[in-house]
Amino acid sequence: MTIVFSKKTTIAIAVLSFLGLLDSSYLAAKHYSGEIPPCAILQGCDIVTTSQYAEVGGVSVALLGVIYYLIVFISSIALLDSRKDSLAKLLSRFVIIGFLASLWLIFLQVFIIKAFCLYCLFSAFTSVSIFVIGMFFLLKKPLASA
Repeated sequence: MTIVFSKKTTIAIAVLSFLGLLDSSYLAAKHYSGEIPPCAILQGCDIVTTSQYAEVGGVSVALLGVIYYLIVFISSIALLDSRKDSLAKLLSRFVIIGFLASLWLIFLQVFIIKAFCLYCLFSAFTSVSIFVIGMFFLLKKPLASA
């Protein structure tokens, strides 16, 4: 199956992944410096970012976010240039992984930790938005050609 993202879709994914990269980089820097990110609108950044769920196997969830967003950003920029099907497939897979991870992390904040981190929610928003934009385009594509 050939996967083709439109240029606008790819640019939207690149912009959102760059925003997610900035957000998760900030959280990773705070995590590894031992600082708590300030939470002006919501209270709970301290609870979420210091919970037992803030790391997976000793690696900060924020650092995993940096890696995710970096891969999505680089793939989307490369896809703008090369339009290779292998890049589109890689991007599609990572978008799905990011979406599922975001759902899990939102679930943890709502039902387990019972606290919210604005930066974490922004990351989830960017990840879910990337997924929705990508899937909307992919699902729309076959209907347009029928």
